[in-house]
Amino acid sequence: MRIEIVGGLEGATSARGLAVVVDVLRAFTVCAYALAGGARESILVTEVEDALALEQAIPGSIVSAEVDGLPVEGVEISNSPTLLARHDLQDRTLIQRSSAGTQGVALAVAGAERVVAASLVVAAATARYVAGFDPALVTIVAMGETSGHLEDRACAEYIAGLLCGRPSEVGSLLGPLYDSDRYRRISAAEWPGFPPSDLDLALQPDRFDFAMPVTKEEGRLVVRRSPSPPPLGEGWVGAVG
Repeated sequence: MRIEIVGGLEGATSARGLAVVVDVLRAFTVCAYALAGGARESILVTEVEDALALEQAIPGSIVSAEVDGLPVEGVEISNSPTLLARHDLQDRTLIQRSSAGTQGVALAVAGAERVVAASLVVAAATARYVAGFDPALVTIVAMGETSGHLEDRACAEYIAGLLCGRPSEVGSLLGPLYDSDRYRRISAAEWPGFPPSDLDLALQPDRFDFAMPVTKEEGRLVVRRSPSPPPLGEGWVGAVG
């Protein structure tokens, strides 16, 4: 197994083999909390207009959206796991639009054989899920890396370490994020529309024991929770390239 870590939209476009698209703050953290909270599925879209149209077409569905990291007027859940927790999602469909994660998945599906959405809260389960396919190539896309979102690179390296049998301590990987102005701004509630509690929810490694594979169904990108994957075996050892 060869593992490549790439970044941003360009990295997503180049993804091959089994692609793991990482967005910690916040799209695929929101997705994980929704699925853990009973949501039937999440549908990923690239445009707000598409999200709102799907909301009208799917009874009981709910939209989570942001544009350029800012809330969208009229959308209750601004890509925030804190705001998501205020809603009953049992058996409902979440429709997600974000500026990084959902865009990355839409690009990755064009070239990758399989695509999995990931964040820190499902990182170890994602690694176990990926290992179960014994892919020749794993492309881990740290979506926010090119725009200074250091948590995505940390999550990518954590997943890669697990796949290589050399797991790293998450706290040390997140050190650059903790030292960043972006972390300070979110912690101080200086990021409009996004509560500081999003950090606590998003930066809990391995909170949930399921992966989030993406399937394409009738032209839609659909995420559902996988069954709990088996433990990583000693045979699943890759090399980061």
